[in-house]
Amino acid sequence: MAADMLVKLYDLQPNPDLDRRMQAEGVTIRRALVPELQGVCAWIEPRFGAGWASEATAAIMRQPVTCWIAHEGETLLGFACHEATMRGFFGPTGVDENARGRGIGHALLIRTLLDMRDQGYGYAIIGGAGPMGFYEKSVGAIAIPGSSPGIYKDMLPLAAPSGMAD
Repeated sequence: MAADMLVKLYDLQPNPDLDRRMQAEGVTIRRALVPELQGVCAWIEPRFGAGWASEATAAIMRQPVTCWIAHEGETLLGFACHEATMRGFFGPTGVDENARGRGIGHALLIRTLLDMRDQGYGYAIIGGAGPMGFYEKSVGAIAIPGSSPGIYKDMLPLAAPSGMAD
């Protein structure tokens, strides 16, 4: 199981090059709207599991909403949440398999973490970080020693994402 990771939000900067890339590719990254709850969760569940759809539900029901989405026209490409299961935690996050490699996950990560910083957090915890190298490279995240299995240790198997690559 992956460890938790820590990100210094007070050092995090926007990435204008990545923002321009998303704009040039026609990818919009924005906060989800509450009326999109069922559609977003219906998109998440078959790709990432019921547990992640439940966490996204919690994030979309918060005020302000703490779920960010990426879409191209009317096609949802990915999502990222914070404050879903625990305060100060980033995640879950996922990008459709067919849209990976375009920088969408990186753009969602930065936008969501900047939202956490704007809400007053100095640090973010990435719970059970799967692609640890990605988080290290993208935002300077560091592993938290002894954090595996972390907050998810007693979670029922029915909530675990299926078909995910570590």
